[in-house]
Amino acid sequence: MNNSSSLKIVVAESSVIIRSGLTAVLKRIPNLNAHPIEVSSTEALQNYIQLHTPDIVIINPTFGGWFDLSAFKTAHGRSSGVRYVAVVCSVIDSNALRDYDEHFSICDDVDVIAYKLNHLLSSEEEEEEDRENEQEMLSQREKEIITCVVKGMTNKAIADKLYLSIHTVITHRRNIARKLQIHSPAGLTIYAIVNKLVELQDVKGVL
Repeated sequence: MNNSSSLKIVVAESSVIIRSGLTAVLKRIPNLNAHPIEVSSTEALQNYIQLHTPDIVIINPTFGGWFDLSAFKTAHGRSSGVRYVAVVCSVIDSNALRDYDEHFSICDDVDVIAYKLNHLLSSEEEEEEDRENEQEMLSQREKEIITCVVKGMTNKAIADKLYLSIHTVITHRRNIARKLQIHSPAGLTIYAIVNKLVELQDVKGVL
C-alpha cells in the first residue's frame, strides 16, 4: 500500500465520542493520509461496503451488540483486500479478536496506533511480494503437472506419464494450489495460458 495515496478507513462505532475521537487521531498520524469515514450502525456499514471498498475497517467488536466479523466477511467477500482492525474499548476475550488483522485499545496513544496501522499496511505489501515469489518458485515438476492438469488428465494418468505415484501427484497439486492460490481447473488453465505453459489449442474445450 502506498501511503502517499488517500487511505479509505471506515470507523464503525456507535459511540460518537469514541468514533469522532478516533477519526481525529487518524487524521493526525503523519504520512498516513487517512480519509476516515464514520459509520454508527451495522446497517450503515453494510451499505457502505456494498458500494465501496475501503482499505481498512476499524470496528468495535461489540458494535451492534456483538459484531460477527466471520459472518460479515462471508457475506461481503473474503478476498476484497479489506483489512479489519478491532478497537478494544473494554475487557474482551482474546479469542474474540482472532478474525481481525490487528487491534488496538482506546488507551493507546497516537504513536502506538500509527505503528500498528503502518505495520498492517507493510504486512499487506509483504504478503503480495510473497505470493509473487511463490509463483516464481514453481518447480519444473510442478509446471509439468500443471500442463497435464489443464489438458484434462486424471491423477492416475499424470502419475503414469511422469512415472510418479498418485500420492506424489496429489501432494504436488496441493503445493501448486497453495503457491498460486488457485483452486479450480479453470483458474489453473488461465494461469497456464498466461504464463505460456501450454498453448491455447492444447486446452480448447477445457475452459
